[in-house]
Amino acid sequence: MRLASAALLLLFIPSGANAHDTWLLPDRFRVAKGERLGFGLSSGMDFPSPGSAVAADRLLTRSIRLAGRIQSLTPEKADDALHFSGSAPAEGIAAVWVATRPRTLTLTPEQVDEYLSEVGATDTVGPVWKESGQKSWRETYAKLAKTFVRVGEAGDSSWADPVGLGLELVPEADPTRLRVGDALVLRLLLDGRPLADFVVGAAPAAPGKSRLLRTDALGKVSVRLDQAGPWMLRVTRIVPSPTQPAEWDSAFTTLTVDVLAR
Repeated sequence: MRLASAALLLLFIPSGANAHDTWLLPDRFRVAKGERLGFGLSSGMDFPSPGSAVAADRLLTRSIRLAGRIQSLTPEKADDALHFSGSAPAEGIAAVWVATRPRTLTLTPEQVDEYLSEVGATDTVGPVWKESGQKSWRETYAKLAKTFVRVGEAGDSSWADPVGLGLELVPEADPTRLRVGDALVLRLLLDGRPLADFVVGAAPAAPGKSRLLRTDALGKVSVRLDQAGPWMLRVTRIVPSPTQPAEWDSAFTTLTVDVLAR
């Protein structure tokens, strides 16, 4: 029982190059009007390789916005990812997002040190944690994930409109026309407002190539896209719980985009 519990806990802590992130990946980032849209929601530590599926009953939101209309995604099956489908009745940029219900975990001090290092919170959350003198870390977290799909070739600037996630990355240029060498500028929003001086992780589909950047005074960050293929941008915000003393609340948000060869 102890070994099983330890193995289960390891599924929820950061390790290696990436933290334990949750991301949405389209089956195709570009489709024609009328074609089926497919997506996979997976959690893991080796983006973009799927790790484990998120249970459908954990989701609070699973939505797609296209041509000004918002619909719910339809869960289909789960293997190493939870698969969804949607329709593309109009041309434009489809914004797709999910949000999970909160879940609570407990970590040891050694696991906390690695966790905070991976998400870039060693210098901010770390001192508060050390001064607390707590022997274990208890955290309630929620996962948020977003992506975009281009439907047809019609002009559409809806990608610039936030979808309303509590912690959200919003692109400053069309995220479906990115190419190697471009600089992807993003706004980081907390409850709709810019979050300045905060760490943003950028992970291409290559082991050991992830890096940590920081937003400026306007909540913006620029990511140099030096590799073709899918990229994941990620942010983890950890704060003391306002209701549970000596506990923590966190939100993990990710955005996936596809980068074409130059």
